[in-house]
Amino acid sequence: MRFKYVFNFIFMPFLRFFSRSVLLSFFVMQCSGCGSMLPSSGPKTASVMQADRSGRLKHIRIVEIDQPQLARLAQAQQQKLFSEMFHTAGSNVQIVAPGDVIEVSIWEVPPALFSGIAADFRSGAAATHVTTFPEQMVSSDGTINIPFAGHIPVTGRTSRQIESEITSRLRGKANQPQVLVRTVRNNTANVTVVGEVASSTRMPLTARRERLLDALAAAGGVRQPVSKMTLQLTRGSRVQAMPLDRIIRDPLQNVPLQADDVVTLMYQPLSFTAFGATGKNEEVNFEAQGISLAQALARVGGLQDNRADAKGVFVFRFESPAYAETSAGSFGTPVSPLSYRDPVIYRLDLRDPGSFFLAQNFMMQNRDIVYVSNAPSTDLQKFLGLVGSVVYPVVNIINNVQ
Repeated sequence: MRFKYVFNFIFMPFLRFFSRSVLLSFFVMQCSGCGSMLPSSGPKTASVMQADRSGRLKHIRIVEIDQPQLARLAQAQQQKLFSEMFHTAGSNVQIVAPGDVIEVSIWEVPPALFSGIAADFRSGAAATHVTTFPEQMVSSDGTINIPFAGHIPVTGRTSRQIESEITSRLRGKANQPQVLVRTVRNNTANVTVVGEVASSTRMPLTARRERLLDALAAAGGVRQPVSKMTLQLTRGSRVQAMPLDRIIRDPLQNVPLQADDVVTLMYQPLSFTAFGATGKNEEVNFEAQGISLAQALARVGGLQDNRADAKGVFVFRFESPAYAETSAGSFGTPVSPLSYRDPVIYRLDLRDPGSFFLAQNFMMQNRDIVYVSNAPSTDLQKFLGLVGSVVYPVVNIINNVQ
C-alpha cells in the first residue's frame, strides 16, 4: 500500500510530465524544421528543387519536363544514322590495287603468238587458242608484266580497263587477241570485323558490294543477345555507332562497306539506378535501343502508393556541354559549361495526367538515376511512430501499476 501511495502521488505526476514533455519536444522539433532528423531514403521534393544552391556540387540545372523541353532534348540527343553519315552511293565495280593477285588469259586466232600454233587452212574454220598466264601479284609500283605487252599499269583500274590496255598493246603482234582479266585474291579491299563476334575476321570485298550484316555473318554472328549489342562503323576519321537491332529492322542502315572499314560489335549493357519511393531500389539493365522513363518506372515496380510524392519524380543525369544552353527549362539558370559533363536534374509531375504521355517520350540514358521523393505525410507517419514508441511503454507501465 505504501509503495502504491508513493507511486501514485510522486512518480505518476513525473511520468505524466515526462510523456508530455517528450511529445511536446518532438512536435517542436518537427515544426521548427528539425524534421530532417527523421529517417529518410533521400531528399524531399522541395530540397531537390533547391539543388542548384548545393554547396557540394556547383551549377546544377533543374529542368521541368514538358513538351518544349522534350523537343529540345530530342534535337540535342539526336544521332546521325548510318545512311546519313556514310554515303551509300557508289559503283559495284572493283578497283585493282597493289597487293591484289590477278590472272590474265588471252585468246588468239592462229597463227597464235603465245601458243605457237600455225594456221590450218584445210580445216576451213579458224579455231581459237587460249593462253592463261601464271597468277601475278600487283607490284608496289602498281603494274603487272605481260609478254610482248610489257609492264601494264593496273592500280586504280577496273578489269575492263586493264583488258583494253593489254589488247591495245598486243594489237599488231597477236592475231585478233581477246583478253580476260580476273581478280584471284583481293588482298587490299578488306573489311575488319572485331568485338563480340564468334570469330574476328578480315572479309575481302567483292563487286557484289557487301554490307554491314554481310560482314557480321562472315564473322559468325554475335555472342550476346542482339537487343543488347551496339554496332560501330569506323571509316577513316568518321566513327558512328547504332544499336544492332535498329540496323536489322531498318534496311537503310545496312550500308555498303568500303575498303579498310572497321566493324566493331560492342556488348555494352546499359543501366539506370532507382532510389526512393519506388517498388524496388536497384540497378536495372535495359536494351541498346533504349527505354522511356515510363518503362523505367514500370521496371522498378512504379511508385509506392503509400509514400511516394507523385510530383517529385526526378532523373539525375550528367549532360554534355553542348546541351548547356538549352537545359534551363522552367527552373534554374543556364551557365557556361564547366566540364565535359554537366549535372542536370529533370523533374516530372505525375499528378498531371498529361505527364504520362511525356514520360513515354523521355528517353533514359546509361547511368541515369531515377529518384522518387517521399510525400510530406510520410514524415508525419514516421513522427507519430517515434512518439508512439516512446509514449506507449510509459502508458503501459502506468496501467500495469494502477
